[in-house]
Amino acid sequence: MKRNKIAVVGGGQIGGILALLLAEHELGDVAIVDIPDKTDFVAGKALDIAEGLPHGGQDTNLVGSGDFAAIADSDVVVVTAGIPRKPGMSRDDLLNVNLKITRGVAEAVKAHAPRAFVILTTNPLDVMVYAFHKFSDLPKQRLAGMAGALDSGRFRAFIAMETGLSTKDISAMVLGGHGPTMVPLVRTATVAGVPVTDLLSAEQIESIVQRTRDAGTEMVNLYGTGSAYFSTARSCFEMVEAYLKDKKRVISAAALCEGEFGIDGLFIGVPTVIGGGGVERIIDFPLTVDERAMLESTVASVERVVAETGL
Repeated sequence: MKRNKIAVVGGGQIGGILALLLAEHELGDVAIVDIPDKTDFVAGKALDIAEGLPHGGQDTNLVGSGDFAAIADSDVVVVTAGIPRKPGMSRDDLLNVNLKITRGVAEAVKAHAPRAFVILTTNPLDVMVYAFHKFSDLPKQRLAGMAGALDSGRFRAFIAMETGLSTKDISAMVLGGHGPTMVPLVRTATVAGVPVTDLLSAEQIESIVQRTRDAGTEMVNLYGTGSAYFSTARSCFEMVEAYLKDKKRVISAAALCEGEFGIDGLFIGVPTVIGGGGVERIIDFPLTVDERAMLESTVASVERVVAETGL
């Protein structure tokens, strides 16, 4: 039986952790790809992971390369390439540099892995997924941005911290752009089916919502030299697994909306069903007046930055 192949483009912190997770769960053979100057570095990272697998009894094959030809015929490509944020920088500050990187990766995927399901983490996320779509001509079902999964995970984590209850029982959703205008939907937040509004005060909930919106900046300020990577890698892994195992998971992700939630022609965080067909559909549902207003604000923010790309 043919083994799955997963390419991780970008061998930094996110890429390395993701490669480890993929290898340990034996989701497929892994190719870590970076720029030619980092060939030895990613080859070493692949070898380092491979040398640890006997301790867990896993049989994943890994390679590290500075040549995009290594992604050939990949079933999944996860793009973690791009410069990270530093203190004082917004995600939008990364636009021009990461736009060039995204173009190069999109062209490589188009040439070497045109049938892959592609997941991006590069910031500004919603705009980079839009750009990747324009550069690669991939159908919308085979392209998604990771951010909604990460934002929803943070929302759930903060609810768990505040309630002292298990993350396993917490469900919550975040819509909108990956940035300070995102929309954590309090109405969807439950603990084993119990609304979080019955467990926490309005002040506690508002604090959680704001911390979710500011979570990326909080991590940048704490690390000082980069942004989140453990949680980002775990979010990517969740999406890769849902695709390769045809799980039909409902995961918030930046997907191309064509009328859903009143949004047309924009990649933005919405609840998606991810299975063997990629982004198989977007779950559209009515929003309250306040939720609609917040979503319109985040859409306007993403549209502004998309316009700056000229695409």
